[in-house]
Amino acid sequence: MTALRLLPWPSANGNPCFLSTDSASGVVSRLADDMEAVQLTTGTEVLELGRGVLNDPKATATELRYAGVRLAECLSDALRVAESRGMRLPTGDTEGEDDDGEGHGEEGLE
Repeated sequence: MTALRLLPWPSANGNPCFLSTDSASGVVSRLADDMEAVQLTTGTEVLELGRGVLNDPKATATELRYAGVRLAECLSDALRVAESRGMRLPTGDTEGEDDDGEGHGEEGLE
């Protein structure tokens, strides 16, 4: 079955963009992986700089607004990465399994 992968960029009209693939090693998948890494690195850097602006009592309203907008953009990117990666987590039949995945219930423990 072909899996849909949420890509880290929107479509031309701003909607979520998906890739239909069975391979994580295709060109577009690798490009998406690279883009996710860039987005997360950028988010880390913007967070550090944004904290500096937010902690500066002399920061102007314009500086604070700019920092807030950039932080919101990075949060949006990070949430999309988290959603995409969450969608790709393996889902198995866990019925009858407990936390150790052994498949025995409490009655099997003595």
